[in-house]
Amino acid sequence: MSGANTARGEAQIDLPHGPLVLRPTFAALVAAEGEVGPLFALVDRVAEGTLSLADLIALFWHCRAETGEWPDRDAFADALCAAGLVKLTPALRTLVAQILQGR
Repeated sequence: MSGANTARGEAQIDLPHGPLVLRPTFAALVAAEGEVGPLFALVDRVAEGTLSLADLIALFWHCRAETGEWPDRDAFADALCAAGLVKLTPALRTLVAQILQGR
């Protein structure tokens, strides 16, 4: 997998097994919204510091550029939790910016 294309609004998280590229396509955001509720409410939770880890994992799960690399969502969640919030926050910031700006 190649790195994130920032011109497309993609974000990348470097995980021990390799980079995770997040691509906030319309379809991915619709799927995330179906699980976590309205995206503007999600953005509000981010701004208020009340975003749950479950919501963050759901958003990232639906925005994965390569869907076949994870055996299941539990393994994906474990990898994100092991990476820690410091590594996840820049990617979350990028996705939130894309939700608000659109491209």
